[in-house]
Amino acid sequence: MRTKLLLIFFLTIFSGVVFSQDEKNGEAKPEAEEPKAESSITSHQVRIDGNTVRYTAVAGTMILKDDDGDPLATFGYTAYLKDGVADLADRPIMFAYNGGPGSSSIWLHMGVLGPVIVTTEDAGFTGPPFKRVANEYSIIDRTDLVMIDPVGTGYSKPIGDAKGEKFWGVDADIKTVSDFIEQYVTENSRWRSPKYLLGESYGGMRSAGVINYVQSKHGMAFDGVILVSPFLNFAVGVDGAGEDLPHILYLPTLAATAWYHDAIANKPADLAEFHEEVKQFAVDVYGPALMKGNRLGTDQRQAVIARMSRYLGVSEDYIDRANLRISHQQFAQELLRNRKLTAGRIDSRFTGNSLNLLGEEMDYDPMFTSVRPAFISNFLDYYHNDLKFGRDKDYKVSGRLFMKWDWAHSEPGSNFPMPSPNTMPDLSRAMNDNPELRVLVQQGYYDLATPAFATEYMIDHLAISAEQQENITIEMYESGHMMYLHPPSLVKYKKDLADFIDSD
Repeated sequence: MRTKLLLIFFLTIFSGVVFSQDEKNGEAKPEAEEPKAESSITSHQVRIDGNTVRYTAVAGTMILKDDDGDPLATFGYTAYLKDGVADLADRPIMFAYNGGPGSSSIWLHMGVLGPVIVTTEDAGFTGPPFKRVANEYSIIDRTDLVMIDPVGTGYSKPIGDAKGEKFWGVDADIKTVSDFIEQYVTENSRWRSPKYLLGESYGGMRSAGVINYVQSKHGMAFDGVILVSPFLNFAVGVDGAGEDLPHILYLPTLAATAWYHDAIANKPADLAEFHEEVKQFAVDVYGPALMKGNRLGTDQRQAVIARMSRYLGVSEDYIDRANLRISHQQFAQELLRNRKLTAGRIDSRFTGNSLNLLGEEMDYDPMFTSVRPAFISNFLDYYHNDLKFGRDKDYKVSGRLFMKWDWAHSEPGSNFPMPSPNTMPDLSRAMNDNPELRVLVQQGYYDLATPAFATEYMIDHLAISAEQQENITIEMYESGHMMYLHPPSLVKYKKDLADFIDSD
């Protein structure tokens, strides 16, 4: 250790001497070569709804610059642009991304939106050989599409003196994604095009912030925002100790999961009606019981436990020991314990062998282990061979940024961060500033990551007028977080998204 310190000391001293000598000799220090944008442009066609759509794909990177014009980051993106458009003012454009934070956009890209998608087993394991097919449900028949990989994911990374911390936080991420959109729109003459923003999961939190930022800072109006399985408010969606509200909002999704796996007696025939029944119980009975805390009477407590057991398919004893508050990760481990299975979190229809039958919480998410290899293999093969880009680069499917993330967020008009991140005020402000802004929410019944009732709660608590509330549409799917992996939901997803764009 001492030797290393001495070496660093002497290198520091002598490098200073050499630099001084260079200055004395009048030799200029060589400047680093400025990074350049890269792209690969290819032509393709796809059949959608019986019609042939010819399009140009642009796979590449853009150099994002700061206010002084200095390069900050390479920003990876994929654009799908319909050929033969006479006036770009008549052609919509959609910007889309996944969440994480720290996820690239391959899931939306190769799962539903792009012209090529991965084929997977519905609610089961997908093994090799992996396949991809032309996507007859792609949205590019209705709108041009730009898939975005935020900095730290995909091919996007800091450059020059910029550090990752400059991008990895709620507000920093909102700013850089907004700046990318503004730069792309400017460089590609899309200011007059109808514009849509689509984000999944944490991408919903990002979208609520971005839509307000691009309007207030860049003066750019959007026609619509699509929130896919959105996460907007940390306090609503994290069912931790001492937090009663998330437990109330999770209950219908726990019940829907039990319904799917035939874990409840006298199973109702209709999922939507059952989900609604449990919602009413959560609001009218379960929530008030939790609010009483230790003052909850014995008889009332036992009545609540009995009804919960009937809805959730777990024993009354387990619910009692959990003090009526079962986290979603505990539930995923407990529900099918007698079958030696763990239910999925991203999509609770998926199951996998339990790694620890005595464990309190799920050890892993069997949904991701079932589909992740198929997505990664197909995406990289598609990008390298069809789009002809990135073979010499490292594509980060996940930047693993969650633990590095700065969760501080200040609502519009405030200089002080909130106690926990929440971009509901940002979306409210954007809808008030643009009364014609429309919102489509797409949500799965079997989503244990961002449960349906929590999404509904957040939408119902936006600070907007009754008239603006009419601009919001919520569509439900009998699937999970990535509802488009369920074939019938993929069909419905496209129809709902197309109808949303067409109704503008």
